[in-house]
Amino acid sequence: MLNTPELPISLFQFKFRFEGNSQLPAYAGSAWRGAFGSALKQTVCVVKDTPCQHCMLKDSCAYPYIFETPPPPHSEKMCKYTAAPHPFVIKARLEKQHNSNEYQLGIILFGRSYRYLPYIIHAFDKAGKHGLGGKRQRFQLEQVNQLQAGQAPQLIYQDGKLLQAALSETIAIPDCPSELTIRLDTPLRIKQDGQNCNEQRLTFAAFFGSLLRRQSMLTYFHTDQPLETDFAGLMAEARAVDISGRQLGWHDWTRYSSRQQTQMNMGGLLGSFSLSGDLQHFWPYLWLGQWTHTGKGTSMGLGAYTITAASLPDLKD
Repeated sequence: MLNTPELPISLFQFKFRFEGNSQLPAYAGSAWRGAFGSALKQTVCVVKDTPCQHCMLKDSCAYPYIFETPPPPHSEKMCKYTAAPHPFVIKARLEKQHNSNEYQLGIILFGRSYRYLPYIIHAFDKAGKHGLGGKRQRFQLEQVNQLQAGQAPQLIYQDGKLLQAALSETIAIPDCPSELTIRLDTPLRIKQDGQNCNEQRLTFAAFFGSLLRRQSMLTYFHTDQPLETDFAGLMAEARAVDISGRQLGWHDWTRYSSRQQTQMNMGGLLGSFSLSGDLQHFWPYLWLGQWTHTGKGTSMGLGAYTITAASLPDLKD
């Protein structure tokens, strides 16, 4: 039995203002993720100096659910892991408009994390005011818009006031094209047999397997409708699909982890590859993956990709 993932998604555009030149790195999602986590904990934690796993409020607190995301007791999946997939993705980019400095940050929320939206907005506001990077560059949150397919952006936050946001939505899946190209927009980190998939080692089975696992885990931990499908059958089909038009290269990138107090190698694949043939069984997961991302470091924006084909709409986020 082949089913498709039911994963409600909420997409928001945070607009900040900053002075001077941006001091943030090219992949600023890491800096924003760290600042967001720190600000969120300061915002909601009422039991100081107590690790979350020992806190009696951990099952009802926004911080551990959003930022640490431990598997719940008696979980049938990932029970040996300390953390399940986080219910958010940060998409960072810099844009200048009308001779002023504007920083746009995309935030994608999955499933039940939507209920914590006020805390999330407050935490990003607090993080921006505190400053990011080694020089503590400050960002002033001016407004937040919610983005929905086929609609104009809806203003939900401005001047410190939270307005009513629309409900989350399930992404509509267009018809499957017979040929498509996947463009890797941020470094893709996937391991197979204990090794990173480089430009020669990446296979469709590795790419799709990572995507299938991530979307399965997101539905299991963050929705009331866990994905139930023929995982083994899908993977058997995926191993028969070849990648063509391979234009991939490895991009080295490091980030500093304040928690581990060390530089971490976060390099991954950039570029594009093409697929053709009967892709119907894979298509819903591939299309949804443009919002979920795949591989390692997804919450900070890694593993982002865009699908292009002659018959497909042009995504604007």
